[in-house]
Amino acid sequence: MATENENGIVICLGSSCFSRGNRRVKERIDQYLKENGLVQKVPFRGSRCFDNCSRGPVVRIGNEMYYGVNEKNIVDILDKHFKH
Repeated sequence: MATENENGIVICLGSSCFSRGNRRVKERIDQYLKENGLVQKVPFRGSRCFDNCSRGPVVRIGNEMYYGVNEKNIVDILDKHFKH
């Protein structure tokens, strides 16, 4: 199984990202993982701040950072990593 650093999802829970909609992004990621049978396969956790507040909401998948994430574009981002 891949390590969290290879395919894990980390979402910023800092106040700036949270106020910009990361709560909805988190809910959408939870839903995506459940719908695709990935809950046990893909680590998903929150983190404090990634120090990119002006570019948030921020999500990291593996070693890739995504900025300006919202509940619509997160699905395309997740598909890029987990649909094969």
